[in-house]
Amino acid sequence: MSATIITTHSTLDARDTFCPLPVIRAQKAIQEVPIGGILEVLATDDGSVGDIPAWAKNVGHEFLNYSQDRSVHRFLIKRLQ
Repeated sequence: MSATIITTHSTLDARDTFCPLPVIRAQKAIQEVPIGGILEVLATDDGSVGDIPAWAKNVGHEFLNYSQDRSVHRFLIKRLQ
């Protein structure tokens, strides 16, 4: 089994911020990513686990992946429009 490597175009560090700031900052950051590009979001707010994927879906972007390393949540979102 081979691992898929995903290249991100931009990383948003939203660690140590709380709802709704990770989503608000992701909304602004994804505008700087080219269509088809990938935004990586790092957050420590546990609420972001549900909020970030829901936001991506609601605004028409593709939620690609979620992972967690200790207290840091990592999201990959593909800009579709």
